[in-house]
Amino acid sequence: MPKSVNLLNDVTKGSYEFTPLTEDELSTRIKDGKSRILIAEDYGKIVGSITYNDGYWGEEIRWLLVLERANQRSVENLLVTEAEKLVRGQTVFNSVDSGSLKMAEWAERGYTPDGGLYQMAAKLDSVRKIPPVPEGIVLRSMKPSEERKVMETVNAVFGWGRLRNNFVEKGKIDSPPFDEEWVHLAEYQGRILSVVAAWPAVKYNRYFRAKRSYLGPAATIPECRSRKLATAPTIRAMNLLYEKGMDTVVLHTSEANVPSAILLRDIGFEIVHLWKFLRKKVHRKV
Repeated sequence: MPKSVNLLNDVTKGSYEFTPLTEDELSTRIKDGKSRILIAEDYGKIVGSITYNDGYWGEEIRWLLVLERANQRSVENLLVTEAEKLVRGQTVFNSVDSGSLKMAEWAERGYTPDGGLYQMAAKLDSVRKIPPVPEGIVLRSMKPSEERKVMETVNAVFGWGRLRNNFVEKGKIDSPPFDEEWVHLAEYQGRILSVVAAWPAVKYNRYFRAKRSYLGPAATIPECRSRKLATAPTIRAMNLLYEKGMDTVVLHTSEANVPSAILLRDIGFEIVHLWKFLRKKVHRKV
């Protein structure tokens, strides 16, 4: 584990918003069943590694890391081939920085472009006016007794388990001072219509001595999306973050989600980075 973490940090240092991975973080991912790490050795020396991850966006090949050597590309291709054998579904993807030369390398392995992910950011320099909502809709924070209800609403919108059981308690441990107050709702007659969660960027802030925060997940039930209902809880969340002393808020949204990007630009967000997805169909022997 120490050698794997050191290799990962050494090779990725200098990448976009790099923060060093710790052994505890990597161990947690493995224990949760989200990640598996394959190692390439040369006479007992670790020369490369690759990580298979089953996460929010699907089955992913990430952290392909090989030390510079004469047969570097061959080692990389071997690791990718072995990692692809871990894929349980029909496709696997990889993400690279937009414009990266590595896109050509993944194309040679059979990966094709399939959308991307924006990182968008906004300054928090004042309390913003919350836009009016239709009569009868209430904006408020989540109550302690509503965790399951909020989780079910978000997961139904996403179509998969975006939030997990006890996400609030885990957030209190991993991301203090997060608590129920940071989860914002739009509600009508007891029904949750929209959810926007806010978080302090604990690790980023510690490493960069910053005051950054995150928004997400954000979910609005389908029949309310055309009413731009998500704007009000989003601004309510941004105001709370400003009052908590944060000066920047960051979120991620799909490149294909044009309505979301437009809404976010309207309230002060700008695109600061783009990761491109490359996807491959995995053919299995019958």
